[in-house]
Amino acid sequence: MQIKELPDVTVILDKQGAGHYQKVSYPIRYGRFSEVLTPDYLLQYDLNREIKFIQGRNRNWPHPAEWLKRTLGNDWVYYFSGGYTSLFDSLGEYYLPCLPYPSNSLWNRDPFQENQVRQGIEQALDRIPDRLSRIAAANRLDPATRSFLEGIGTQGRKRLREKARTLFSVLQTRVTVLPPDSRHVDYEVLPLIIADGCLYQCGFCRIKTGRAFAPRSRKAILEQIAGIKALLGPEIRNYSSLFLGQHDALNCSPDLIEFAACQAYQHFGFADSFLRDPCLFFFGSADSFLNCPDSLFRRLQGLPYKTYINLGLESVDQATLDLLQKPLEARKAKAAFQRSLEINREFSDIEITVNFVLNHGLPENHWTSLQDLTRAGLKHYYPKGAVYLSPLSRSNKQKQLQVFQKMKRLSRLPMYLYLIQRL
Repeated sequence: MQIKELPDVTVILDKQGAGHYQKVSYPIRYGRFSEVLTPDYLLQYDLNREIKFIQGRNRNWPHPAEWLKRTLGNDWVYYFSGGYTSLFDSLGEYYLPCLPYPSNSLWNRDPFQENQVRQGIEQALDRIPDRLSRIAAANRLDPATRSFLEGIGTQGRKRLREKARTLFSVLQTRVTVLPPDSRHVDYEVLPLIIADGCLYQCGFCRIKTGRAFAPRSRKAILEQIAGIKALLGPEIRNYSSLFLGQHDALNCSPDLIEFAACQAYQHFGFADSFLRDPCLFFFGSADSFLNCPDSLFRRLQGLPYKTYINLGLESVDQATLDLLQKPLEARKAKAAFQRSLEINREFSDIEITVNFVLNHGLPENHWTSLQDLTRAGLKHYYPKGAVYLSPLSRSNKQKQLQVFQKMKRLSRLPMYLYLIQRL
């Protein structure tokens, strides 16, 4: 680590953060990065000298423990700290990710309407890079500091937008939703699309592509890996987790899933990452889960990942499934849930989690059948195999939160709200 004091600016190069993700109620950074401290802001840059985090340092900033993060898709996410206890109880995390695009959050917080937050983004993208370039030109600096300050000046708004578009081009799509379990690594995953479309085309779904399910070829997967590796450059060492997309990667053949996971681990260099404990995330459906052989889970258990597979069941009540226009039989949803319990108990490095819908006006049996699954059908509390409730709308928020809290109190499995977040 190298510290350089300059006029009204402190530069810290090659700072080492935490080496694995943690659940903590204070700001924490991971991997390797550099910092610029001004009187008003703490700015943190990745290994490509691209802005990653913004945190205010003056009284105008909404809260000293809150910050902005820029994602691979070039979205800004504001981390809201209010009500630590209730947030952790609802989300399993101490911070609420506030998003700049429509989602399904039941909280009203919209920091992007606040002048201080908008000014922070403007300062980080426009004014501060210009200022740092002038400092580099006007001062006698060591080569590393000069290179860093000049490099920041080249990563403006246009360049960051172009880089995000290049990522989407490499993937041939945009990741419209990440699995809820990716919260365990703060949604910091490298995406790899191994299949397009989905099996069901549910009527209620707002993120569907409208395409029939189709796996991608091994050649297409290797091309994505090469493109992502080239795009991220040195910053790739700040990643150790992988998302296999899009909406039902579990419906791919076991050979293709294992191939993609292994090739990504090797070529992305996860063994040499600054972050330990690699994780693998992907979605599955009831049918793909029931149809996949037990041998797949034995193969996943042998990979160098902790694997999370999230199943979109939505309900085990047929009337609710019909209302949602989901072409799934309730008996299959129940069978998938029961099998998830078995897999979670048998494999230490695999966790199957499930999604159910949350909304006012659903048939009463949706709730009684869900309670039967998550309480009456279990002998005691199990800490593994989270159940996520996904709000379908943002109306009657308080009532939806009350229903969620009631179901959570009764559940003998971990239960959280599912906030839809894209990449």
